[in-house]
Amino acid sequence: MIMISSMRKTSRRSFVAAALLAAFAAPQVPAAAAAAPAAAPATAGQEVPAPATRIPLGTKTLHLVDASRQDPWKPSAGNRELMVTLWYPSLPSREPAAPYVSKPLSRAVLGNDVLAGVRTHAVAGARPAPVPRPLVVLSPGFGMSRITLTALGEDLASRGYAVAAVDHTYEAPVEFPGGRIEKCTLCDDSRMDPGAVVRNRAKDLRFVLDRLTGPGSELRVDARRIGVAGHSIGGASAVEVMREDRRVDAAINLDGNFFTEPPAEGLNKPVLLLGARRSGLPEPQENWERAWKQLTGWKRWLDVPAGGHMTFTDVPWIVDRFGMPGQIPPEQVEGQLGTVSAARATAVTRNYVAAFFDRHLRGRPSPLLDRPSSAHPEVTFMK
Repeated sequence: MIMISSMRKTSRRSFVAAALLAAFAAPQVPAAAAAAPAAAPATAGQEVPAPATRIPLGTKTLHLVDASRQDPWKPSAGNRELMVTLWYPSLPSREPAAPYVSKPLSRAVLGNDVLAGVRTHAVAGARPAPVPRPLVVLSPGFGMSRITLTALGEDLASRGYAVAAVDHTYEAPVEFPGGRIEKCTLCDDSRMDPGAVVRNRAKDLRFVLDRLTGPGSELRVDARRIGVAGHSIGGASAVEVMREDRRVDAAINLDGNFFTEPPAEGLNKPVLLLGARRSGLPEPQENWERAWKQLTGWKRWLDVPAGGHMTFTDVPWIVDRFGMPGQIPPEQVEGQLGTVSAARATAVTRNYVAAFFDRHLRGRPSPLLDRPSSAHPEVTFMK
């Protein structure tokens, strides 16, 4: 089952322990939701939160194989395989919107079919609109499926971006063509090095960039305008791949600790750090303070004091709508979900991510990144 992982501890032991704190199938939720019956609620008519605009959206699923390298986590599997979801502005289509997740993957993630009836806002296989788009690549948290970034991915696509969300195989349940599902083998590996995860994810992301900007790409992208964003260790990986790859112009870290040392000369590219309670917990704050000194380009550090580690994913709206059976200690729900409502968590994440990429990939400044906003009182400017 998918793990809710804080990714805030730096030691190997605590890194793994954090990943095992709570399964997505059993997070603590507010009292009303926690009292829900154990049976999975009906999902007919449910859909992902509506994106910013109603332009037609398309989606595609890619199975990619990197023939240049062996899988680092399971060498016996051969070459590194990845699954990627694309969202993009499309030509109009009369076909129904794609499902949020398949039944087999919902079972692998949650142990039931609760999410299989949820619909997205994108049509599978719809033809892309014939205009090159800035590209944004998304990397989920450790133990988290790429589907948990769907609300963000669709919203960016509705604002005119081509978006790709990447599953990092053996770091979460991943469904491949033919129904094959690979489990999160690293979730149970006490020897796992988070720095190695970040470095390998950077390789995954660079390979995806090669595919999407090269000949035969499934998308029409503007290779001169590329951004990467990620949640938790995916956020650290977003900054890492920007450090390594000159094609990446801007990066966002959504509440992820840094596990690799930045270059001594610093990183002179735009970075947004958007976190939850980073100002109130000494270790998370110190981790970002160290990284902050090495960010020498445009940068912002924003905090959501009432948020939780999952604020920047689909988890809040899923829990809000369906509840989840089971409980974890109250101190963990506060750290994972916080007290920000699901609707506000989605709005904050979408609007600040879009404002950052609009500024640095499109040259469209936004006051959201310059000063506190009365429209988003949840967000505090730290630096």
